[in-house]
Amino acid sequence: MLYIILDNLRSVYNVGAIFRTADAVGVEKIFLSGTTPTPLDRFGKLRKDFAKSALGSETTMSWEFVKNPTALAKKLHVEGFEIISVEQSKNSVDYKKIKPRKKVVVIFGSETKGISKVLLKQSVIIAEIPMRGKKESLNVSVAAGIVLFRLFDR
Repeated sequence: MLYIILDNLRSVYNVGAIFRTADAVGVEKIFLSGTTPTPLDRFGKLRKDFAKSALGSETTMSWEFVKNPTALAKKLHVEGFEIISVEQSKNSVDYKKIKPRKKVVVIFGSETKGISKVLLKQSVIIAEIPMRGKKESLNVSVAAGIVLFRLFDR
């Protein structure tokens, strides 16, 4: 069972792209929190800008907006989920070395600030994609694609 949490992402196009990737790799549910855009506008209608990058996955993926992602992570951990955050940290490990369990939640955070420290504390593993060039990070939707396919396309 594979879930993802998207916390405080700001780009509707990144979130749509992650929906599309999540569908392709078999994610069962996406939890959205904070500033993360949802597939629906404030009137409950599907967003055209979201659909532009999600390409239909906004209607096929199971998703839910949650107010407190930390409480959600705690609840899922109690239910036996392994919590993996994708973040650069002094405690992070190379994502290629991870052997995930059968029940996993992968957390992706803000494009500029990363995952909050409170949410990182809920993580069993903090995974990092090693950067070899001059740039320090990848676009969050690209990072999601790399990690999700490497860990779960088996």
